[in-house]
Amino acid sequence: MENINMLLQGFSVLLTWQNVFVTFLGAILGLIVGAMPGIGSLAGVALLLPLTYSFNPTTAVIMLGSLYYANMFGGAFSAILLNIPGDSPAVMTALDGYPMATVKKRPGQALLVSNFSSFIGGFIGMIILTFTGPALANIGLKFGPSEMTALLLVAMTSIGWLVGENPSKGLLLTLFGILLACMGMDTLTGSPRYDFGNEYLLGGIPFTPFVIGMVGFSQVMILMDERLVKAKEVTEKLTIRGSLLTKHDLKRLLPPALRSGVLGTFMGVLPGAGATAASFMGYAVQKSFKSEEPLGSGAVEGIASCEAANNGAAAGSFAPLLALGIPGSGTGAVLLGGLMLWGLNPGPLLFTNEPDFAWGLIASLFLANVVALMCAWGVIPLLIKILSVPTRLIIPCITVICIVGSYSTSNSMYGVLVMLISGVLGYVMHKFRYPAAPVLLAFVLAPMLESNMRKSFIISRGSLDIFFDSPLSLAFMTIFIVILLFPAARAVFGSFTRTKMETAK
Repeated sequence: MENINMLLQGFSVLLTWQNVFVTFLGAILGLIVGAMPGIGSLAGVALLLPLTYSFNPTTAVIMLGSLYYANMFGGAFSAILLNIPGDSPAVMTALDGYPMATVKKRPGQALLVSNFSSFIGGFIGMIILTFTGPALANIGLKFGPSEMTALLLVAMTSIGWLVGENPSKGLLLTLFGILLACMGMDTLTGSPRYDFGNEYLLGGIPFTPFVIGMVGFSQVMILMDERLVKAKEVTEKLTIRGSLLTKHDLKRLLPPALRSGVLGTFMGVLPGAGATAASFMGYAVQKSFKSEEPLGSGAVEGIASCEAANNGAAAGSFAPLLALGIPGSGTGAVLLGGLMLWGLNPGPLLFTNEPDFAWGLIASLFLANVVALMCAWGVIPLLIKILSVPTRLIIPCITVICIVGSYSTSNSMYGVLVMLISGVLGYVMHKFRYPAAPVLLAFVLAPMLESNMRKSFIISRGSLDIFFDSPLSLAFMTIFIVILLFPAARAVFGSFTRTKMETAK
């Protein structure tokens, strides 16, 4: 009850014309920044940080918090309509969003599924943040290197869910993604790995150009190859009313959105995980549940699972930031720097010493959630017009967007070269029916897994006991072992059953 009273006090702080204005401004800017490939929440918050210097600390952080949160909404726009993720958490959205918009001719519904799922996931994250923020942050502190290693091992072994009935493909693609992630400087010793004498490769493969190429530019090559002029055109006039979801769509999106909202909030609390890992995990977990259509073919469940997860993570990341002063992502680090710049010290005493600021920020997330949904819904008819552009015109436009987005992340042609090569790779994988999702998931999780595993071995001096000492790591390692042994046990059981049936005959 006390938390509810404090939240109401936060709304009283928020509901001034200046704070409401910057909440709207942050939400709108977040949608725009999120929809622009190559920028993302980290660069968006960093670039707009100087604009807040003239505000008081509460107003300034409310604006940046709203921008960060609404960015999770905007990343889905270009992912669904152009197959180019606006931000890294939207990578998984493109897998089902783009087919639903183009192949199934339901672009408005695809955008609304994304928006409503984002709203649900964010609302769940905010409710959890309101009632259990400090407690949730303390749970996040219990995840040391060994616990994070065990959790990431479970995630890596779950990649097979992304390729359905062909685990050998999942294993091959996972190993390939890990190999690509290992290129560059060793995270602990600083020695070069797989650089082939090229100074650019010392920095590794940049994530954003790699994703834009694998997902976006490969689609350009597919369009050029298959001549999908007729399949790409949308001739009917689409309105907000014509884009409304049916009761059946709502029934399909609710379960994955609720599950992923909770999962994403938990992932947002963990140090170093962030919205990207939450989106990948939400999509992977959905593979273990029943979907009306196969994921990757334009399934509502696929869009809902990853969008709810990344918005839940965005809300959950504020728990360790405010309660402990520990940022869970790069964007959180920029926000932390802003707080310290304005003389605020995040930590256990923040909710006691600066309640107006802490609860005003949390209240602004609720308002930003509503504003982002309204704005995203309102621009749907305008956005859908992108699909009415003929393929002969959309191909060069998408190519330019891919080039600009890749260049903006590295300020060099190296990012563009990575995008082109990964685009060709994505096209070849598509032709041979190898999905890109396992490669991308392994590419994201491998550096986190390597860093935490090596830290664990340094702490334990090479002993494996560290992975079984704490209850959390023991639980995750048990799940990991079960996942590893399950295929072999199923094969042995199936062979035994068949032998018994043949003997009975």
